[in-house]
Amino acid sequence: MSYIVVDVEADGPIPGKYNLVCFGAVLVEPGLNRSFYGEIRPITGDWIPEALAVSGFTRTQHEGFGAPMEVMQVFADWLATNSKDRPIFISDNLAFDWQWINFYFHMFHGKNPFGYSGRRIGDLYCGMLKNSGVNSEWKRKFRKTKHDHNPVNDAKGNAEALLAMKDMGLKIKFD
Repeated sequence: MSYIVVDVEADGPIPGKYNLVCFGAVLVEPGLNRSFYGEIRPITGDWIPEALAVSGFTRTQHEGFGAPMEVMQVFADWLATNSKDRPIFISDNLAFDWQWINFYFHMFHGKNPFGYSGRRIGDLYCGMLKNSGVNSEWKRKFRKTKHDHNPVNDAKGNAEALLAMKDMGLKIKFD
């Protein structure tokens, strides 16, 4: 299995009504050298300007991004090339990031290469420490790459944290 850290930027809170703007993915392995970045044009006319602003793009720029079917196919191909067996989806905010990738894969690719489950980094950390109150502590302690809403940078910082957690004793196997 391969762990893929994914981060998403969107122009609203839910897929189907709003739009995926861009996303990044990093294969968790020493060096963190394999990453993916995708930008997808809107599929609906609804968007929240403040949400889109987080991504750093204007609506006009967003409208010029790639077709969802093409971008999701390229991402599926990257996953197939860069992971062993079924890739494992992992993110900082699983509830948010998962819904977007799952929706777009099913709508525009026909299936989700990640299957039907994923992992949340904060939950892994809480389990390691046997303390549900420390679910965001790992962000301050282990990220090296600055969290700047570039989804590849954010995914990389989260992958750095996973590697540090493994060094602390988390029983997780990376490729």
